[in-house]
Amino acid sequence: MENKRRSFIKKLGIAGATAAILPTAFAGEAKNTSFLIRNLSKPGNDPIRIALIGAGGMGVADANTALQHENVHLVAVCDLYDGRLQDAKNRWGSDIFTTKDYTQVLDRKDVDAVIIGTPDHWHKKISVDALKAGKHVYCEKPLVHSVEEGQEVIKAWERSGKVFMVGSQGMSSLGNEKARELLASGAIGDINYAEGFWARNSPIGAWQYPIPADASPQTVDWKRFIEPTTKRPFDKERFFRWRNYTDYGTGMSGDLFVHLFSSLHFITNSLGPNKIAAMGGLRFWEDGREVPDVLIGMFDYPDSEQHPGFNLSLRCNFVDGTSGSTFLKIVGNKGSMDIGWNDVLLKQNDAPEMEDPFMKEKAAEAQTSQSDRKQILPPNETHFKAEKGYKGAHYDHFANFFHAIRTGGTVGQDPVFGFRAAAPALLCNDSYRENKFIQWDPVKMRRI
Repeated sequence: MENKRRSFIKKLGIAGATAAILPTAFAGEAKNTSFLIRNLSKPGNDPIRIALIGAGGMGVADANTALQHENVHLVAVCDLYDGRLQDAKNRWGSDIFTTKDYTQVLDRKDVDAVIIGTPDHWHKKISVDALKAGKHVYCEKPLVHSVEEGQEVIKAWERSGKVFMVGSQGMSSLGNEKARELLASGAIGDINYAEGFWARNSPIGAWQYPIPADASPQTVDWKRFIEPTTKRPFDKERFFRWRNYTDYGTGMSGDLFVHLFSSLHFITNSLGPNKIAAMGGLRFWEDGREVPDVLIGMFDYPDSEQHPGFNLSLRCNFVDGTSGSTFLKIVGNKGSMDIGWNDVLLKQNDAPEMEDPFMKEKAAEAQTSQSDRKQILPPNETHFKAEKGYKGAHYDHFANFFHAIRTGGTVGQDPVFGFRAAAPALLCNDSYRENKFIQWDPVKMRRI
């Protein structure tokens, strides 16, 4: 285990060298709250011209975050609904080029990079086409709609020489980076278990997205939307609430488990599990959806060069009466970490030795004069929190992307990393539907 830890520490760092964390306090110091600080290296100032393909909620959020960065310009927007194209002009300027045909975006010489915010069933096709067209790619998670598509995207990226970032932005958070540092330092010992939870309790949280009053075959390019899938008559619910249907979305696991996998794999340096099982059901949102609203996944991570073997449990609940809770916990034989994107709570089961010589001497005196008297012990919990003014993981994720484009560098969540995070999430769906354990090779990235 010690050799593995040393190997892990050597690999510690952020791909692309776009961010770092200043040293912070560990449990045992007098102060049990420390602030995480982001120090971004000064990027180059070359202009980057981006286009957005898929201008729904996440696509708009991505574009707005990207535009917070210096010398980044949005020149084109593609969407299959007229209302979103008009909204793009209202939001970003009437000179923005808009179209319902993404190939027109890829043909433009003034587009350096594309953001793909489409439904999941279009991720693979547009990603491959964009790479072939010589564009850098930021593609929302999950990387692909099924595990069968993963290798095609990876090969296209390797051939292209372009930067490709998968948009599971929490991976770039201060919380994840601090947890990675703590694990490598041995703060919780050797990992043996992890768990994650994502809860919601609202119509929009359960993907009952608003449907515009003018939704119709005249305002929506339905034929193109269903092109890679089953042919069927126009259905506005399928178009605007696509996450509820297996032809287009990847269910709770593809939407939310993939975030937890991305964080866990970054923190542990893991390649992924080798055995996957899932169960769940449709408990409340019986609106015609084809996916469950409560899902539990169980995963076996084998002993590897990166880490000891451990087990993972993930849960997702869209009918949670407490609502809104999200967490990732990693447990070792010496302690645990509760990990958020903006903070980490380190818990250690042994109170560390006091370093203050005065306090050591007073403790010795207390033991001599009154051995049964209770002592004041140092805290065995340390809370690391993001410094005020932190711009967030989403901003930092794009910082990594743009820095890599300008410097010819790498990103933390390339297609290989992204596929290894997406695959076990997608295989949850297979396990749920097939009612059986799924075997996965995390090294060769294929189902067994």
